[in-house]
Amino acid sequence: MESKREAVLTNKDYINSILRSYVLQNAQNYGTMQGTGMLNSIFPQLKKIYKDDEEKFKQVAISNLEFYNTNPQPYPFVSSLVLTMYDSGQSEEDTRAIKFALMGPLAGIGDALSQFALAPLFSSIFASLALQGMTWAPIPFILCLIGMTFGVRSLMGYLGYKIGTSIIDTLSDRMAEIADIASTIGLTVIAGLSVSFVEVDLAWEYNQTIEGEQQTIAIQELLDQIMPYALPIALIYFVYWLITKRKWNINRIVVLLIVAGVLLSVLGVLQGTA
Repeated sequence: MESKREAVLTNKDYINSILRSYVLQNAQNYGTMQGTGMLNSIFPQLKKIYKDDEEKFKQVAISNLEFYNTNPQPYPFVSSLVLTMYDSGQSEEDTRAIKFALMGPLAGIGDALSQFALAPLFSSIFASLALQGMTWAPIPFILCLIGMTFGVRSLMGYLGYKIGTSIIDTLSDRMAEIADIASTIGLTVIAGLSVSFVEVDLAWEYNQTIEGEQQTIAIQELLDQIMPYALPIALIYFVYWLITKRKWNINRIVVLLIVAGVLLSVLGVLQGTA
C-alpha cells in the first residue's frame, strides 16, 4: 500500500466524472470494450491528482485503458471509488483489483435495473398512452428515462465516494487483503462469464448398437458428461496464450477465430450454432 496523501479532488470533480460517464461507450471496441471511455471519464481528475508527477500520471492513465465492461448506469460507483483510492494514495494494484471485482456484479445489477425494470415499466405506461391517441407520450417517456438514469448514476457516484472514503479511513491497513479478495472475486466472475459466452461444439458422431437398437452417439455429449466446458476453456486459454506469449492483437485473433471456425465447420469438425 502506498503512503497516504492529502486529497485534492472536490465534489465538483466527482460530479464532473459522473457527467462524463454518459460517453462511457462512445469508443467501445472489441479490444478494450469500455477501456477508452473509462479513462475519458476520470481523465481530468487523474490529471489533477498527479499534476506534480507526469510519469505517474501517464502510468495510471495507461493502466485505465485496459479492458473493462460493465453496465453504464451503476458505473459511476466504480469511477468514484477508483478516484477516491487514487486521491488518497492507494496503490495502483489495489485500486485495479477492486475495480475489476466490481465489474461483473454491477453489470448484473445495472442490466436488471435498466433493461428489465425501468425501460419495460415506462415503455408499457407510455406505449399504452400513445395507443390511446396521446401523441405527446414519447416526450415524457424520454424525460422519465433520462431522469431515472441520471438519478441512478448520481446515487451510485455518491455511494462510491462515501464507501471509498469509509474503506480508506477504517481499513487502510488491510487494503492489500481487501484487494486480494476483490481480485479473486473478479477473476471468478470473468472466468464464469467467459465459459458462458464461448461455445465450441464438436460435430463428430458414431453409430453403436445398444440392446439390438442402432443409436447415434454424439462425441460432444460424451465430452460434456466427462468434463463440461472443456473445449471453451481450452479455447480461452489458447487465446490467452496468443495475447500474453505471442503478443497478438485483438484483430489478428478475431480473424483467426473466424477463419478457423468456418474451416472446421466445413470439414465437419465443428457444428454451427443456430
